[in-house]
Amino acid sequence: MSRTLSIALAQLNLLVGDIEGNAERMLAAMAQQQQAGADIVMFSELALCGYPPEDLLYRDDFHQRCQSQLERLRQASGSIAVIVGHPWREKGALYNALSLFADGQLQARYYKQRLPNYGVFDEMRYFSAGDTPCVVTLKGYRLGLLICEDVWFNEPVDAVAAAGAEILLTINASPYNREKPYMRNTLLADHCRRTGLPLLYLNQVGGQDELVFDGCSKVFDAQGQLTHRLAAFDEQVTQVQLVETRPQPMSDPASELPALAQIYRALVLAVRDYVGKNGFQGAVLGLSGGIDSALTLAIAVDALGKERVQALMMPFRYTADISVADAQEQAQTMGVEFDILSIEPMFDAFMGQLAPLFAGTERDTTEENLQARCRGVVLMAISNKRRRLVLTTGNKSEMAVGYATLYGDMAGGFDVLKDVPKTLVFQLASYRNTLGYVIPQRVIDRPPSAELAPDQVDQDSLPPYDVLDAILQGYVEQDKSVAQLVADGFDEAVVRKVIRLVDINEYKRRQAAVGPRITARNFGKDRRYPITSGFGRKNW
Repeated sequence: MSRTLSIALAQLNLLVGDIEGNAERMLAAMAQQQQAGADIVMFSELALCGYPPEDLLYRDDFHQRCQSQLERLRQASGSIAVIVGHPWREKGALYNALSLFADGQLQARYYKQRLPNYGVFDEMRYFSAGDTPCVVTLKGYRLGLLICEDVWFNEPVDAVAAAGAEILLTINASPYNREKPYMRNTLLADHCRRTGLPLLYLNQVGGQDELVFDGCSKVFDAQGQLTHRLAAFDEQVTQVQLVETRPQPMSDPASELPALAQIYRALVLAVRDYVGKNGFQGAVLGLSGGIDSALTLAIAVDALGKERVQALMMPFRYTADISVADAQEQAQTMGVEFDILSIEPMFDAFMGQLAPLFAGTERDTTEENLQARCRGVVLMAISNKRRRLVLTTGNKSEMAVGYATLYGDMAGGFDVLKDVPKTLVFQLASYRNTLGYVIPQRVIDRPPSAELAPDQVDQDSLPPYDVLDAILQGYVEQDKSVAQLVADGFDEAVVRKVIRLVDINEYKRRQAAVGPRITARNFGKDRRYPITSGFGRKNW
């Protein structure tokens, strides 16, 4: 008679630091899957405390609470086994660990061997690395246990295969970026073909500050063929049935989302979770009639519902009539609360107060920035009064070159487009309209403008966005030098101008709102440059 095994993949959206709440959700999933006949239920990397816990890991009370809830999971492992990720202190060291409990007993504990310490990851700041592969026999199967970064290298996978594993199980907290889905699929399939073993890959889902976890848990058979794919950017708990070591194909696997759909869903989830997990009542934003705020509004409504989103058009003497009309049209189309509030009286009041201090000076960007700061004051007042999060609307291209006003359009709590280059903003706006027309086509077609001066357009100050974004990708995401960028075909003067703008605006980016990461390198944890630095000056 053939051996069989049923493993439930619990792809959950958990909350960092909510140790008791996370444990309750896992206990509920265990009970449900036990009734459904599962033999094992898997939870993601550091699921007990949420990922990444950052410096919570330095707190004794944090570990005491983890230990208490881990004990509850052990006691609940009766006829259903559980694999759960958690921090573990042992002999003065801290490990990124997983425990396998069954029959109320600890059957195995594994310490992650490969600790990522690059980009958004700081695991060597906290954890010691394990050095021993883990293969455990359960219900007649030899299971090889791995954690996230372990499977990005051949050695840990090959070690559990050599130790006699029949099935590879890996729990993960792998954040999304637009390049990663293809990389994951290729890597995991290669492990299966090389070792001749099936692999079950469980990832977490949800937004956590600037990280977005896409889920997309999956199963590959021993030939590297995909047999299961769980939902992208959504929770799902699914049982994987194995006959001997052959995963039985999923009857309704989730489809692979197109690239733009992935990015859009990531941004929606990031907003929903940041607002919800931090207890805001909703969101408010300035709707200018431009494409950045138009896309931000669409994302906010898709994330929160129209009832929880408020938009304000705050015109000034340089605001075009069509900007007001387009903002009003979109707000009405999306059904959000919408108001028009001129900043003219506020601006004039400020200028009156500042007149003695500005005597004898010419008008310049100071007055332009003051317009943006008037708008920031209004939005923050509404945020305070109504407990609504201010969504800023700056994109990655603007953040890179400092095309934004501190305490003005940068004032707010979450920047949805912070890691979205301007060229991608246009693509996402057009994509959103394929789901339902909500962004006026004129907004997409018009030349971008901050409308802080007469007849102003972005290209008065910046290179065309297709050129700018290509240079930024090379300089910011790939660390290319001036010489390398010029060799790529870009004009040297333009390259030097862009690099100078990036370098001198580090101080602005340090004060920018957090925003979701969707590229290979964002402005945040990914890229940590000194504010005060002479390194780049020879490039200017």
